[in-house]
Amino acid sequence: MTQIFQAVGLALGQLTDPRFRGVLVKGIGLTLLLLIGIAAAFVWFVGWLTGDMTSVPLLGEVTWLDDLFSWGAGLLLMGLSVFLMIPVASAITSMFLDDVADAVEAEHYPHLPPAHHVPVGEALRDTVNFLGVLIGVNLIALIFYILFAPLAPLIFWAVNGFLLGREYFTLAAIRRVGRVEAKKLRRRHMATIWAAGVLMAMPLSVPLLNLVIPILGAATFTHLFHRLASDPHATSIQYPPR
Repeated sequence: MTQIFQAVGLALGQLTDPRFRGVLVKGIGLTLLLLIGIAAAFVWFVGWLTGDMTSVPLLGEVTWLDDLFSWGAGLLLMGLSVFLMIPVASAITSMFLDDVADAVEAEHYPHLPPAHHVPVGEALRDTVNFLGVLIGVNLIALIFYILFAPLAPLIFWAVNGFLLGREYFTLAAIRRVGRVEAKKLRRRHMATIWAAGVLMAMPLSVPLLNLVIPILGAATFTHLFHRLASDPHATSIQYPPR
């Protein structure tokens, strides 16, 4: 946990770095656009489904149901935004992790050689695959949210913390040690990575605060990777040249 909190502290401490702040602003802007786009599409779909007029027995045709359903859909979407932020955070991190990691390494690890950036096609494939896993696992987890309603937040954080931590760490590690070594390192430190993922999933449930978490999470896991890779038990990990 000490390594995790140190990584978080270093990520927060770099908020004043213009290079890091630029990526943060772009990440927040794109996150807002994605959420607004999803919200608009959802409300439009409900409006299209209900139509302008609906026939109700004894009352005849009424026009106010469209507004009622639209407002209800908006309120429902506000609640669902907690769940929507998980895949949005994943997408944002996949797009900006290289920029965030470059800024972090330029400030804190300037002695390292240039990182190997994952090709766009490969990164896109990984993102789509992970989003599929993320959505599928959360749909299955809905059963447990309902069965154990009082524990639903804890289950939500545990499940998504595991998935997000796994994905964030892998993305940060691949740039330095390649996919095979990244998986080995991830398995060796899975408990630490899971705990860090849970700490990231928790603020993703908080409106407004969740806008900055994808970028801060990417910075945190970049620091965490370097700390875990320097562990005495990870001496087989090397930083290959670009």
